[in-house]
Amino acid sequence: MVHMGELLYSGKVKQVWSTEDPDVIEFRYTDQISVFDQVIPSLIPRKGESLNRASCHWFGLIEKEGICKTHVIEMNAPDRVLARRFDVIREPGAISKDAENFFVPLEVICRHYLAGTAWRRYQRGEASAEQFGFDSGDVLHEGARLPEPFLEVSTKFEKFDRNLERGEALEISNLDPEELDGILEIVLEVDSVIERETSKRGLIHVDGKKEFALGAGRKPILIDSFGTLDEDRWWDADAYEDGEIVQLSKEAVRKHYIESGHHAALYEARQSNTDEPPIPALPDDIIESTAELYASMFQRLTGEAL
Repeated sequence: MVHMGELLYSGKVKQVWSTEDPDVIEFRYTDQISVFDQVIPSLIPRKGESLNRASCHWFGLIEKEGICKTHVIEMNAPDRVLARRFDVIREPGAISKDAENFFVPLEVICRHYLAGTAWRRYQRGEASAEQFGFDSGDVLHEGARLPEPFLEVSTKFEKFDRNLERGEALEISNLDPEELDGILEIVLEVDSVIERETSKRGLIHVDGKKEFALGAGRKPILIDSFGTLDEDRWWDADAYEDGEIVQLSKEAVRKHYIESGHHAALYEARQSNTDEPPIPALPDDIIESTAELYASMFQRLTGEAL
C-alpha cells in the first residue's frame, strides 16, 4: 500500500513522490547538481525551478501543437509537477504486446550537430561520416551540422546507457516496428518545435533525449522532462556563426573539477575499481555563475523571466 506522499524514487536531480491518487505521481526538482555521475554537495539556487518550468513550457507547447499526449497534469509549484503514473517493467522483453499504460524502457537521443559522444565515436573511428549522413570520405570537424537529424536509441535499465541496434531495441521493449517508428517520428516533430522557438532567441539546439510511455490504446505519451539545460545540449548561435562553440551548460562546473584534479582521481578510481573520492563542494563564485546560467538560460529557452 503506497501512502500519500511517499518517496518512490530519488535521482541525481529529481525525486518522484506518490500522491493520494494511485495513477498520479509528483516530480520534485531539487537544486542539486551532478557531474561525472556524482552529486555535488552544493546547491544551485532556483535550479530546480528553472528545470521544472522549462520542461513544463515545452510539454505545454507540444500539447498545444497536437503533436502527442504528454504525462503532465499540472505544475503544482514552481519546482514540482503532477504527472500520470505508468507501470515500469524492468525485465527486457517482458512487456506484453497488448499492454497499456507502461513506461517504454528506451531513451531516444536526437542529434542535430556532431558533438559529445557522437563526435568521440567518429574521432575513434567507431562511426563513419556516412553513418551521420555525410558523403563517404568527408572529413568531419567537431560541431558540424548534420545533414539530417540523427536518431539513436539507448537502454534505460542498465547501469550505463548503451546504444542499441534497432533489432535489440524492439526485443527489449517488445514494441512493434511501426510503434517504434511512431515514437521516432514524434521526436523529430518535437525537436522541430524546439528549434523553431529557440532559434528566435539565439540558441542552437545541439541534441537532447526523450522518454515515452504507451497509454490507452498504446498511444505514445511523452514523459519525464526534456528541452532543459540538463537533458539537452545548447550552443550560442552568434558564436557558432563566428566559428566558435560556446557551450551553454554545466561546462564551467565540469571544468572546475577537471582543473582541480578531482576528475583524474575519480577516473583512476573507476578504472582500478577502488573507492571513488568524494566530490568536494563548489566555490561560491562558481555556484553564483551557475545559478545565473540556469536563470538566463530559462529566459532564452522559454522567452519568460525566471
